Amino acid sequence: MEESSTDQPPVLCETPQSQKKRIDDLCASFETKYKKKPLFVARASGRVNLIGEHIDYCGYSVLPMAIEQDIIMAVATNDNTELHLSNINLKFNDFVTSVTSFSIVQSKPEWHNYILCGIRGIIERAGMTDAPQGMSIMVDGNIPNSAGLSSSSALVCCAGLATMQANGLAFSKTELADICMRCEHYIGTQGGGMDQSICFLAKAGTAKHIEFNPIRAHDVSLPEGVTFVVANSCVELQKASTSHFNIRVVECRLASQILAKSKGLEWRKMRRLADVEKALGVSLSDMEELVGQLLHPKSYTKEEVCGILGVSQDELNSESLSPNTLHVQYFKLHNRAKHVFSEANRVLKFKALCKDSGAEDTAQLLGDLMNDSHASCRDLYECSCPELDELVEVCKRAGALGSRLTGAGWAGCTVSMVPTDALQAFLKQVEDEFYAKDPNRRSKVTESLFATQPGRGAVIYQL
Repeated sequence: MEESSTDQPPVLCETPQSQKKRIDDLCASFETKYKKKPLFVARASGRVNLIGEHIDYCGYSVLPMAIEQDIIMAVATNDNTELHLSNINLKFNDFVTSVTSFSIVQSKPEWHNYILCGIRGIIERAGMTDAPQGMSIMVDGNIPNSAGLSSSSALVCCAGLATMQANGLAFSKTELADICMRCEHYIGTQGGGMDQSICFLAKAGTAKHIEFNPIRAHDVSLPEGVTFVVANSCVELQKASTSHFNIRVVECRLASQILAKSKGLEWRKMRRLADVEKALGVSLSDMEELVGQLLHPKSYTKEEVCGILGVSQDELNSESLSPNTLHVQYFKLHNRAKHVFSEANRVLKFKALCKDSGAEDTAQLLGDLMNDSHASCRDLYECSCPELDELVEVCKRAGALGSRLTGAGWAGCTVSMVPTDALQAFLKQVEDEFYAKDPNRRSKVTESLFATQPGRGAVIYQL
């Protein structure tokens, strides 16, 4: 089936054969649960970021691809303005609330809170004056949870898409990506727009170079003869329930504001490192040099930041920090900014190399960029963990041309680029060296170690 290249609402009339049994099973479970048939099924995929980690919220472009693993939701409307949420996986409890009045829990959020984010985002963007349509929803997902493959964003996006369809609305893919990017902030994560953009704008068979403000996506053809392999460290992290992620966002914001003030710019208007680069009219390499000149490598205290910016701690809290980072007293501004500018440069180099994929050493050069990216995430951004570092080294020993953490980090997955003709030997060696010796990892190897192809974006399947 041909995919539309236009930015239209993502509606697909036919269920693909590859999804038919799973969707049939979901619909049967839905009918057993709710005593009626669903009207449609919404689908949103997970993603793997090939390169460009922790830079989307700094205003820089990224290079992800959608994966085949996804979230699907069977949906029917009801006339009592209630939301009934259930999950095929019985470890996730049912949830019922009113569609006109509900709250989203930010501290240790449960699965249904991500669905509520997507629903609220569509309702608010549509400016609905009448009561939104009540819905009964049953969810099935095969994206590993808390693994850095965007399972939470897929829930948000799938719920937003379902809400659009149930209420007879018609947002374009780009509009949906923008809505879901913003409404995921309801859960407390101050992220960028990569996950939501690739979820809606992905096209089967190609990665995407995604730029922001406004969102723009461009196809990137990956070189022939290589396969991308995802490997889960089996360490889990819910980024919405910790401050790790938001601390990095704040550190980058403070770095942009101090750089701006040092160069005589209006620092209060600077929220992202890309804003400073644009205002100065210089290159990414120039910005790396400025970081070395203007930011010291040791940690900045909160008092020191206040002194540089000329504000009180209360003003800093309201101007620059987020609610779950108010307690932070030290900020590593030099290293965070250096990572962002160098990583943004690696994305552009990766894209340029893919355009020249006929060169003999293209695959190895791409792999080198992935390796450099992981080193920067580990050493400068400090968003890796011992298990991820071990897994990257195992993957490189097993024959990966490049391997790096993917997703927020501190847990989750690596992505490796592997010569296709060596794929089976690679999978076996990684299984033997990383998974087989640990009972917990060994029990999860089937869903934790897999090759993947670039998948398609979010769709509605009409039943």
